[in-house]
Amino acid sequence: MSTIHITLSFMFLFIFNFQDLFAISTRHLCRREQRDALLELKNEFEIGNQSLGCANENLKTESWAKNSDCCYWDGIKCDANSGEVIGLNLSSSCLRGRFHSYTSLFKLQHIRSLTTLDLSNNDLYGQIPSSIENLSHLTFLDLSSNHFTGKIPSSVGNLSHLTSLIFSANQFTGQIPSSIGKLSHLTSLSLTENQFFGRIPSSLGNLSRLAFLDLSSNSFDGEIPSSFGSLNQLTGLAIESNKLSGNISITLVNLTKLSFLSLSNNQFTGTLPPNINSLPKLEFFYVEGNNFVGTFPSSLFSIPSLAYIDLSYNQFNGTLEFGNISSPSKLQDLRLGNNNFRGPIPRSISKLVNLKTLELSHWNTQGPVDLSIFSHLKSLKEIDLSYLNTTTTIDLNAILSYFKSLQTLALSGNRVLTTSNNSSVSDLPWQSLASLFLSGCGITEIPELVRILEQLQTLDVSNNKINGQVARWLWTLPNLGSVDLSNNSFVSFEKLTEHGLSFVLWHLVASKNNFTGLIPSFICELRSLSILDLSKNNFSGSIPPCTGNLKSSLSVLNLRQNRLGGGLPENVFESLRSFDVGHNQLVGKLPRSLIHFSNLEVLNAESNKINDTFPSWLSSLQKLQVLVLRSNAFHGPIHEASFLKLKIMDISHNHFTGTLPSDYFLNWSALPSSLGANKDPYMGDGYYQDSIVLMNKGVELEYQRILKIYTAIDFSGNGFQGEIPRSIGLLKELHVLNLSNNAFTGHIPSSMGNLTALESLDVSQNKLSGEIPQELGKLSFLAYMNFSHNQLVGLVPGGTQFGRQPCSSFQYNSGLFGSSLDDDCPSSQQYETPDSEEEDEDEDEEVFSWIAATIGFGPGIVFGLTIGYVLVIYKPEWFTNLFRRNKHRSRSTTTR
Repeated sequence: MSTIHITLSFMFLFIFNFQDLFAISTRHLCRREQRDALLELKNEFEIGNQSLGCANENLKTESWAKNSDCCYWDGIKCDANSGEVIGLNLSSSCLRGRFHSYTSLFKLQHIRSLTTLDLSNNDLYGQIPSSIENLSHLTFLDLSSNHFTGKIPSSVGNLSHLTSLIFSANQFTGQIPSSIGKLSHLTSLSLTENQFFGRIPSSLGNLSRLAFLDLSSNSFDGEIPSSFGSLNQLTGLAIESNKLSGNISITLVNLTKLSFLSLSNNQFTGTLPPNINSLPKLEFFYVEGNNFVGTFPSSLFSIPSLAYIDLSYNQFNGTLEFGNISSPSKLQDLRLGNNNFRGPIPRSISKLVNLKTLELSHWNTQGPVDLSIFSHLKSLKEIDLSYLNTTTTIDLNAILSYFKSLQTLALSGNRVLTTSNNSSVSDLPWQSLASLFLSGCGITEIPELVRILEQLQTLDVSNNKINGQVARWLWTLPNLGSVDLSNNSFVSFEKLTEHGLSFVLWHLVASKNNFTGLIPSFICELRSLSILDLSKNNFSGSIPPCTGNLKSSLSVLNLRQNRLGGGLPENVFESLRSFDVGHNQLVGKLPRSLIHFSNLEVLNAESNKINDTFPSWLSSLQKLQVLVLRSNAFHGPIHEASFLKLKIMDISHNHFTGTLPSDYFLNWSALPSSLGANKDPYMGDGYYQDSIVLMNKGVELEYQRILKIYTAIDFSGNGFQGEIPRSIGLLKELHVLNLSNNAFTGHIPSSMGNLTALESLDVSQNKLSGEIPQELGKLSFLAYMNFSHNQLVGLVPGGTQFGRQPCSSFQYNSGLFGSSLDDDCPSSQQYETPDSEEEDEDEDEEVFSWIAATIGFGPGIVFGLTIGYVLVIYKPEWFTNLFRRNKHRSRSTTTR
């Protein structure tokens, strides 16, 4: 009995415990239909794309297998009681694929219990389908840092439980759906870094629980909705980098919980609210890059929590008063530069003892500056005193002696005194200096103290009076990454060996100097070099083949305006973004290796002696935006090519011939229609911006920076024949079109009337006939046009722009007329052509010749007859002797 009892007891305990174990595993075992749905989702995406920098630890879906419990998969969270999947976190999981209306994620009726969905930082693209509303229990939705496009579906407004909605860093367009204003539980909304435009919907003011709102880096316009004044729980508001305008809504001052406010880089005007200090919790206040006016809002300094202020790049004026500075001030970052402040810098600035960054550039001090007021700011790491318009000469060593841990010093545009006394500077406490800006300071040498700055990363001594050699020790500074020597009078680089050479230098600009001879070979050993600008010097010889050493790092190579000869190197620069060799003496052909420059955006080879056919093969470079081949010896026809991103093409003054098919520009219709996403408006980056020389409005202009939205086509000075392609009308965003000095015939295509952004049009010096299309009269931006030296007839279009053109824009055509000509232009210029004028000139010359001949002929006859009569009748002896002598000589010759 005891044995049986023990056995039964054991079995009971086992069964009881087994049931507990089963119950536990049942609670955590995900449902089969949910597991299958997740596996279906996994199969829709490419996983582990190397372009995303994927590592094995990021491949969350690697743990997803059909024979395992999905509640234990990476990125999956299940409800502890029901076992239902409630969380899906696949952020940074190396997923790549397209979203579409039948993507399984949005039709997962089996996972409607999902409350968290995070797909951020992947390579997902396509549009968000309206079926996203099926995930009706979502409280957290993050699709940021992908490549989603299109509009946000209004059905997002049906996700009534959402508390966080994050769609930042994509390519969404259109307007924000007003339905988002129905998400009454929303506490965080981020739509930054997209391409949204239009007005910010006032319905966002209904989000009464909203704590953080980020709409920055889009293209929103109009004013800040007054309804924002109802967002009384808001702690952070970021709407910088848009096109917003008007005054700052006074209602913003009522948001008393705000700690972060950024309105930077918009078009706001007016003054700042005088009661800005009614935001007692404000820590970050950024309004730089607007058009604010008025005096400095000194009430800001009475906010005890304020730590960061940026008012730079506005139109603030008057003298500066800091008012009552809270003691002790928590202010760490103060930026007031590039305004219209004048007068002395307040001495009370010395009370801001916790400052780490101080920016006062372009201050019109109108007199001396007492630099000792900065000596109390011992915590400063960055100070910018550039362009103070002061009579004070700044002693470089003296100002450096004030600071213990200074990392950035900017004194550009002031008179600066440097010293060569190495012993006096070697023990100073500022050897942590990382950036030194001395552009335009009138210095005649690189300061000797630079030699001991082992932490120096950036040195700018451009626009000075430094001559002679560039010292070899400069390239041995171990952390030096960026050097700007441009616009000085350097003549050479001091010879150096590879030993001790800095291998972190990535930015070298030495343009506009007097360098001669060969490009120094040590440059090829700077293996980290990304930007190299040696333009506008007198370098000769060929481009060194050793530059191939830089093929994986070099992004910008500018060698224009030197005396370089030979051919272009065959090296493949796989990272090169901008390549400018214009205005040299290069010969040969364009190297076919250019086809492998997959990152190339700018190619400029103008004004050389390159003899080649049109490089249609360059169309395979999908990032190419600027192609300039002007003033070379290119020849032959230009074949059709699909330049998908080309914005500027200048092939003028070559020897191209042949006709252009009517659909030649059919595949060029991708010319940019907008800047989008509020990125930097100029080509290049924050460290280097491209420049170009183009014909615009009849004048050769140098653009120091190239606007990304600027578009131009210049085919002038060649031998093109036939009709102008009708497909030119597809390039609706074209700004400049120059087809002059060719042999185009036929009519000007009326499709040009579609070029609504056109500012400059030149079709002069061709053989065009027919009328000027009336559609051109509607082009409101067309400020310059030239139709001269053709065979045009008929009515000149009306409109303001045509009425403003000089007579020379229409002269030498066979029969133009209209109100634009009749009032101001002589009739002879309206109807004459060069041929008819030459004929008239020939006729005038011929008449003149006959008149001259007639005038000379009459007296000549009379004079000749008179002399003949005298000789015959009177027979002078000298005449008869001469005649007899000649006659005798004739006979003698005959006898012989």
